[in-house]
Amino acid sequence: MRVLSLFLLGSSVAAIAIAACGGDDGDVGNTTPDAGPTADGGPRGVEFAGQACTAPTQCYGNVDGGADSGLIKGTVTCLTKIPNGYCTHVCNDDSDCCAAPGECRTGVKQVCSPLENQPEKYCFLSCEQADINTAIAANADAGYYDGGNPDAGSVDTQYCKSYAAPSTECRSSGGGNKNRKVCIPKE
Repeated sequence: MRVLSLFLLGSSVAAIAIAACGGDDGDVGNTTPDAGPTADGGPRGVEFAGQACTAPTQCYGNVDGGADSGLIKGTVTCLTKIPNGYCTHVCNDDSDCCAAPGECRTGVKQVCSPLENQPEKYCFLSCEQADINTAIAANADAGYYDGGNPDAGSVDTQYCKSYAAPSTECRSSGGGNKNRKVCIPKE
């Protein structure tokens, strides 16, 4: 009888441990990017631009027909020079970013800029001061960064952490005279 009791107790503890560990942890530990964020967000916020990727086919999958629909202005690209990749697309100017229906989901402005010394220009999540002010005003009640708590770090980086992802920072795109301030993952 005692052996049976110990067996049942051990089985119960094991079942509880398995149930506690088997929950959905979202993207914790997941290194395989998907076609983009859900309505609640992806590993890098709710915007399609900036999501982690290893190939262009993983980007903009939920935008009216996806990356190959022809609605996105410019070739969809996965910038692998950025840690864990960065979903974006080629652009000529800022108006090419967010041109497709459903491409942009928040008040975060996207800007067109080269990355470092590359000749092509791409859409990036902007952290230029005017764009920060506009996004904060547009999403004031949405639970995003509101411009407060200056002790938590620079306003632009706190903005990027709220709108893009906790691992992002506001930095120069490094595009020479076409340089912009953009939210880019730092690790």
